[in-house]
Amino acid sequence: MFPEQNAMKNKSTFLRFFILLMLVIPVIWFCIPRHLFSDPSSHVLLDRNGELLSASIAADGQWRFPSNDHVPEKFVKCITAFEDQRFFSHPGVDLLAITRAFKKNLKAKKIVQGGSTLTMQVIRLSRNKSDRSISEKIIEVLEAVRLECWQQKNEILALYASHAPFGSNVVGLDAAAWRYFGRSAERLSWGEMAALAVLPNAPALVHPGKNIETLLKKRNDLIGKLASMKIINEQTAFSATLEPLPGKPLSLPRKAAHLLQRFREYQFQHKQPLALRQTTIDGHLQDRVNEILNDHHGRLKANNIYNACALVLEVETGDVLSYAGNIADFRNPTIESYVDVVKSPRSPGSALKPILYAAAFSEGDILPGTLLPDVPTVINGYTPKNFDMEYDGAVPASTALSRSLNIPAVKLLQQYKYQRFYDLLKELGISTLNFPADHYGLSLILGGSEVKMWDLASLYAGLARTVNHQQANRGAALRKDFFEPTFLQHSLKENTSTDVISSLDATSIWFTFQAMNEVMRPGDESLWQQFSSSQKIAWKTGTSFG
Repeated sequence: MFPEQNAMKNKSTFLRFFILLMLVIPVIWFCIPRHLFSDPSSHVLLDRNGELLSASIAADGQWRFPSNDHVPEKFVKCITAFEDQRFFSHPGVDLLAITRAFKKNLKAKKIVQGGSTLTMQVIRLSRNKSDRSISEKIIEVLEAVRLECWQQKNEILALYASHAPFGSNVVGLDAAAWRYFGRSAERLSWGEMAALAVLPNAPALVHPGKNIETLLKKRNDLIGKLASMKIINEQTAFSATLEPLPGKPLSLPRKAAHLLQRFREYQFQHKQPLALRQTTIDGHLQDRVNEILNDHHGRLKANNIYNACALVLEVETGDVLSYAGNIADFRNPTIESYVDVVKSPRSPGSALKPILYAAAFSEGDILPGTLLPDVPTVINGYTPKNFDMEYDGAVPASTALSRSLNIPAVKLLQQYKYQRFYDLLKELGISTLNFPADHYGLSLILGGSEVKMWDLASLYAGLARTVNHQQANRGAALRKDFFEPTFLQHSLKENTSTDVISSLDATSIWFTFQAMNEVMRPGDESLWQQFSSSQKIAWKTGTSFG
């Protein structure tokens, strides 16, 4: 054959190869979607330190936490040593592993070893097919190469860790760590992590009382491999082999069940994708608040008092430190523990009186020592009465507030005008005044409206901020100090207005707090001020019907 003919033949071969390559590349590039997994996820809330607060099972009945981009280093070492030692060097397909598996399977005349890489396993998980045919394997190879083209190795590992099966109805490393060991994956030991790393290969191994020997051997073999690869030392390996295996799945914490429901509604309203969300909640404080509520519930349920809630805010930031929407007794449906009282409209009783007094102080209508009438009163057929059904004649304004006397408050509102007070409450963030001011009238000051505890706590926090910022704001009450609390970290405060709230000022609020600081509680709490360790605290009861 002449040289010219060889050159033409080579050119023709190269052209055909180039055309074939141009056809194959688009197929590989577009053969899988950008988002591989669309399975429903659990709603998961973490406290401010990353500890689990509450979680709900996914819509398909699986414990599948939202995808997590961070994979613990121990799991990376364990899973690559067990499944894919050349993971960080191959392009999605390990030809050496495939060849070795082919020879072993051919010799055994059955499948005894697989050659799939972690990348190929991600593809198989995303396709959710049990077919192990040659054609399916070819598709996995092509898609694995494609996946490696647009995902980094750590991202592929994160996909695997978030979607691998770990036995029973547990999917993903984060869910497995909590279901089997009761803590986050970051805090697992080498023995615990090795036990989880061998499960996706055969997730049926985890059943209480079954296959313990098989699971133990697989885990200890992996620990031995980690030692031989110098990933862990011999002492660590020996200690790891002595650790107990996971057994029956553990119940997940329910420290803030009502906040979890609120979070689900928040995500639905804002159309946000599911993710592991870190809250502002202080986990230790949340535990303590739950204990206190349960303790009171145990004593008060004899009087048919079944429901209670608590909300603790950090004044400066508005961060929610503790959120207990109700008594967490879901076993008894008759007490309606599922109702989140924090966000439910309820009568505030006398809890709005301090706002009226602060506004009256600011207006100059009264001073803390101004005498207010506490006498039997009838106003257009409306007859307010004090809680104790007694009258003191004339009472200083600060004392009337600290004792929460009803008649002085009604007379003060009559003087201040309930229409102005109604407008002030709406301006300060009370969102449940759904009727005109005339609908409530003077009863507005005695609980004649409905208020959410969430709004009320937000309002009181705004009052406290105003006092704390007195010097910076030159005594004015600014709108930017009244903003809605947040329970999610890194949430932006929406209210940045520097407008002045003309009906209030820091000095008047301070005098109001001073009066509230004099409240004497009944029972054992009445001696609280005598303890040198006591915090300076102002409080207001909200006694209401029922």
